[in-house]
Amino acid sequence: MKVLIYEGPKVLTIRNQPIPVPEEDEVLIRVERVGICGSELSGYLGHNSLRKPPLIMGHEFSGTIVQKGAKVSRFNAGDRVTVNPLITCGICRDCITGSSQICRHRKLLGAHLPGAFAEYVTVVEKNVYLLKDSVSFDSGALTEPFACAVHVCRLLQLTPTDRLLIVGAGPIGLFTLLAAQVYGLKNIAVIDINEQRLEIASQLGAVTAVQLDILLQQGSGVFDAAVDAVGLEITRMQCIDNVKPGGRVIFTGLHEDTSNFQVNSLIRNEIAMKGAFAYNAVDFETALQWIEEGRVNLFPWLAHAPLEDGQQCFDRLITGPGNVAKFLLTFS
Repeated sequence: MKVLIYEGPKVLTIRNQPIPVPEEDEVLIRVERVGICGSELSGYLGHNSLRKPPLIMGHEFSGTIVQKGAKVSRFNAGDRVTVNPLITCGICRDCITGSSQICRHRKLLGAHLPGAFAEYVTVVEKNVYLLKDSVSFDSGALTEPFACAVHVCRLLQLTPTDRLLIVGAGPIGLFTLLAAQVYGLKNIAVIDINEQRLEIASQLGAVTAVQLDILLQQGSGVFDAAVDAVGLEITRMQCIDNVKPGGRVIFTGLHEDTSNFQVNSLIRNEIAMKGAFAYNAVDFETALQWIEEGRVNLFPWLAHAPLEDGQQCFDRLITGPGNVAKFLLTFS
């Protein structure tokens, strides 16, 4: 089978490897679509400690089951599926109390285990979800990043009257916009330095550019909640500076490891700050349900390319993505 292997910083190579054989509790999936995640972009640059070469990355994907292990009972060959790529132990306190995403024993396909930048991948049965006939392979592959946004919005405890600021119009920022709209929010603003990404956010119903400048000039305290979907000190401060006293801030971007905050101001204004990592099973299932119900439009920023063009797609997303926020790699 063809695989796209991360060999080292800025080096991705197409190689041939044997098709993996599923264990008794696993299925073998022929990959149809696999997305490029922002965390994989940092891995490609050599800035992500989870991704060590040589590695088959890829954790946002959908495909068709072609073989199953002896103990697999819920699926059959030919089933169209998507996958929760976060493999957790299922028995620790975090797992049994709904916080499986912080399980200390968690492993991620495409980081700790071979991922889906390959024609075939094996996955444990419990992490596989059937796709309804009405759900495309594209939508199936986007379930995972959308689940991250569902998790962010759940942690923010959003209500329809909340005014929300999203810093960053990349995939997670845009997905957060869509998830917040499902929660009923109408007053959502998006900041980004990429004008074409802002055009996408505007098409999706966000306040951007001039309208947002007017809001921000009114002074701090405009927003009830804010999400940093970038991960820089400046973007984290934009969130903190523009929520009202008692406001809530979620940090989900991972670009910079450290940031300096004016802690006294945070204390006096009782600003609640929280990190958001990945999603739990309920978030993933909620994301898939909303996709099945047609509540979200996932495609304004989507582009396709064959697996063989993977390196060019990585380079474009890093140097000049334009109006493309997400590439899905395909297989001939």
